[in-house]
Amino acid sequence: MAGGQRPKGLSKSCILLIVLAGMERFAFKGVASNLVTYLTDVVKMSNSSAAKAVNSWYGFTSMLPLLVAPLADSYWDRYSTILNSSFLYAAGLVALTSSTALAWAWSSTNKTMSSSFLFLSLYLVSIGQGGYNPSLQAFGADQLDDDEEEFPCSKNESKSNKKSIFFQWWYFGVCSGSLMGVTVMSYIQDTFGWVLGFAIPMAAMVISVAFFSCGRRMFIYTQNEDIYNKPFESIVQAFKATKSKLMHRGVTLSKSKSDKVELELQEKPLCCEEFGSVKDLEGNPRKDVHMLDNAKVVLRLLPIWTMLLMFAVIFQQPATFFTKQGMTMERNIGSFKIPPATLQSAITLSIILLMPLYEKILIPITQLITRDKKGISVMKRMGIGMFLSIIAMVIAAIVETKRLEISRSMGNLESQPETVPLSIFWLLPQYILLGVSDIFTVVGMQEFFYNEVPVRMRTMGFALYTSVFGVGSYLSALSISLVEIFTSSKGKHGWFSDNMNEACLDKFYWLLALLSTLSLLFYMILSKCFTSRTELENENCK
Repeated sequence: MAGGQRPKGLSKSCILLIVLAGMERFAFKGVASNLVTYLTDVVKMSNSSAAKAVNSWYGFTSMLPLLVAPLADSYWDRYSTILNSSFLYAAGLVALTSSTALAWAWSSTNKTMSSSFLFLSLYLVSIGQGGYNPSLQAFGADQLDDDEEEFPCSKNESKSNKKSIFFQWWYFGVCSGSLMGVTVMSYIQDTFGWVLGFAIPMAAMVISVAFFSCGRRMFIYTQNEDIYNKPFESIVQAFKATKSKLMHRGVTLSKSKSDKVELELQEKPLCCEEFGSVKDLEGNPRKDVHMLDNAKVVLRLLPIWTMLLMFAVIFQQPATFFTKQGMTMERNIGSFKIPPATLQSAITLSIILLMPLYEKILIPITQLITRDKKGISVMKRMGIGMFLSIIAMVIAAIVETKRLEISRSMGNLESQPETVPLSIFWLLPQYILLGVSDIFTVVGMQEFFYNEVPVRMRTMGFALYTSVFGVGSYLSALSISLVEIFTSSKGKHGWFSDNMNEACLDKFYWLLALLSTLSLLFYMILSKCFTSRTELENENCK
């Protein structure tokens, strides 16, 4: 792109990658959104076991990028990582489709083998996605002119706006793919069977791999300087250097101001200082200061990262208990029966419809009120989303309480029909509110972790974002196990009975709302004490 002027809009390579991200979400959501129904109806798992299995799989899938990202940043180029991961991804979907087709033949002979092959297929999908998702988004960000990342003090408003536009359209593509995966595939799985329902996502992923391979000539490939190309190793070396300093207690500081300026590396803006070449630093015996800065930047994000976990726990409920809850409610519209998993589309649909209102109405109003160009800071944006997710859980608890009251008023729980005469559309408010909270928190999280990590650790930044949902999934599974232990004593069925009319999901929802409220309070305290990377750079430029 050197010597030519970039267009104001997104490049063709960015648009292609956004389309590929949407296709990947279609494939993943086409499998994941209705997986709890497959596990309970076909594999014959209990409600709590199926929910824990789905949460554990979600957790592994979301946590794996945190392990793959350092390798992708340090040893592999992003294009090769995406290509190889996509082959594993597609192979996992092929195996999943095959396991579903063979499940009918194995069901009477070897149920254990069928279940084992099913979960091996799912975890192969996880391994493929672990390298695919964070690398694809980081590769998409690489397509933008990243001069402002190397010289933070010289970045201008147009480049910052281009980055914001990229993230917004990226998320729009992701949500569009998710919407299609949830609505179309849930209907096909419930109506035409699971083999076709898993074969279509498999085909979509194979086509996306072909598109990505054909578009390689239009992509921009970043080249890393030697001092930057192994950030994972630099973090490890930073801890070793710190340990060595603490043991020997022999730290000497240079009295020369020029030496101090020489240490202003990746996390410090170069500003107007004369600096010939980055490679001049390779012989600097004190470059462990730069390594320590990389480690500090990642570690300083952990408190905020921790406070976002309860938001991720709440977001595990639509694919598990919300779906099982909908299966017991009135779902007919004439002769058409609504698949419960399709209500998850209300989340993505509300994001697609309300995102333009957020940008065109809410942001201009807040800009006038706050006199800030961004309108709402990233920290406030995430906090607002966390608050809305709490309101969603309160509404979910109230609706579930009403559903249980109607169910129990019908008489004997054991003999009453499975369906409760309460419309499934009573669940819509909690889905829509989660969609609105997603606009604030999830988009804010992507921007937050992208901006706060070192320049050459962008894949790690996206992995930190996805790991929030990974750990949140495991926390959700852990909370289900703990609640089962404490509520199933003395022969009682507990809160997660297989008979949804005997369960106490309303109490579980109230518990999540309470824990999320505490998390939000701690988040507000930490956000006031947090200093962003941009603010630190601006201070250094003065």
